Amino acid sequence: MIERRPTPETPESWASMPDPYPAYARLREEGAPRLVRLRSGLYGWLVTRYDDARAALADPRLSKDPRNAPRDWQEAGRGRPLEDRSGLGTHLLTTDPPEHTRLRRLVSRYFTARRLAGLREGIEAQARTLALGLTPGDDLVAAFASPLQAGVICDVLGIPPGDRTDFRRWTTAVVSSEPGEREARPAAMRELAAYARDLVAAKLKAPGDDVIGAVAAAAVDGDRISEDELLSMLFLLLVAGYETTVGLIALGTYTLLRHPDRLERLRARPELMEQAVEELLRFDSPVELATWRFALEPVELGGVRLAPGQPVLVALAAANRDPHRFACPDLPDLTRDDNLHLSFGHGPHHCLGAQLARLVARAALTEIVGLPGLALAVPPETLHWRGSITVRGPRTLPITFTR
Repeated sequence: MIERRPTPETPESWASMPDPYPAYARLREEGAPRLVRLRSGLYGWLVTRYDDARAALADPRLSKDPRNAPRDWQEAGRGRPLEDRSGLGTHLLTTDPPEHTRLRRLVSRYFTARRLAGLREGIEAQARTLALGLTPGDDLVAAFASPLQAGVICDVLGIPPGDRTDFRRWTTAVVSSEPGEREARPAAMRELAAYARDLVAAKLKAPGDDVIGAVAAAAVDGDRISEDELLSMLFLLLVAGYETTVGLIALGTYTLLRHPDRLERLRARPELMEQAVEELLRFDSPVELATWRFALEPVELGGVRLAPGQPVLVALAAANRDPHRFACPDLPDLTRDDNLHLSFGHGPHHCLGAQLARLVARAALTEIVGLPGLALAVPPETLHWRGSITVRGPRTLPITFTR
């Protein structure tokens, strides 16, 4: 089997790049997964080819539970509140069947096609209102994408209207990747956790037609769920649902602005919006790397023999540009057929909120594409990109247009 030393590059070295895809292409051309190390001390085998990525995402021998990681990896990852199985870390992304199956079943009671269809009109109305409030020079992230998804998340979770100002303040601090705002995160997490406990207690007494109500009703019906599991689930839906969809809207807009012929085609053929959203997801995935996996037994992956406990990172963004799976992968094709991208994952951990994210993205991009004279208000090389290795996108996206 192939033995490889760690690459001198780290995922952080290209996370803030506007175009990390040449780096991914080099790694993909090498073929086998490559051992990479993060500055935090975490390490893992980076999977970049589509076939290997799809296989890894669905392989039951690769656990999502970080307690199966080597001791040195666990020590390096200690204190990551959503990932180390302490406090808020017991949720869909850190559990395996049957625990994962039980938790997913509780939440999936809400994410049905009928219920999501009922949200569509309200999402479109929120997007329309926010678009009407835009002025030339506004930051699309702060003035449109963030408040839109925050409103959707509040509706989905069942946050009462009177609490939403505080809720948005807390969540902004919790999910922010801005260096100057990280200091506010611990206090915001404490306040948000206390609020969530009170809200859950209220929903247990009077469940509503929302995610918290659905899970609370399930608990009343006899399904086993602890307070930590419920709070972990809410935090996961908040972080995963908020940041990734904001990133999808910003990245989709950026791609269309960088390819004005595609923007014009979408304006001329609005019926392409559904296909366009799938292609924008493939072309520049808002989730760059899937969350960690750990070998439960000796596993061969892409020609590398992994020992038990070895961590695996699947580069969704790299797999989505694999020329062995997608023709002309470095060009966005809004009419691409057979678009089995991996931006929402694959297998038992496929994103539960995928259909909701699609609904929001279609509504958002419909309004954005309709802005006449839409263009970037700043040179693209001046944009600053998130430093996260998981969620990709520009931190700000100033736009201009004519009314």
